[in-house]
Amino acid sequence: MVMDDSSAERLRDLVAEATVDSCDEEEQLMGLHTMLEEELVLPFTTQVLGLDVRVEEITLRAGGGVVVLCRRGRHEQAIGILDLPLPEPRPEGSEWIEAYRYWAR
Repeated sequence: MVMDDSSAERLRDLVAEATVDSCDEEEQLMGLHTMLEEELVLPFTTQVLGLDVRVEEITLRAGGGVVVLCRRGRHEQAIGILDLPLPEPRPEGSEWIEAYRYWAR
């Protein structure tokens, strides 16, 4: 994603909103995870390795990081949200994925 100054400022504002009461990185992660759970509209369909998958759930990975549970038929796979390709049009609330990616850098 190419980011201009206003895009970066918007992402900083979202991160600040999610982490306002956080004392450390773990609490920041929890704040961002909470906003993703509340604001990202699920399910949505995207492509992973050229296959359509349905993104059904957001969770925290043991040891840190946010993952999404993707399903295709009877198969499911957890994928780090940093690695998740977003579809066009983007799902409602996807700006929180971008905010998380911005924070994680």
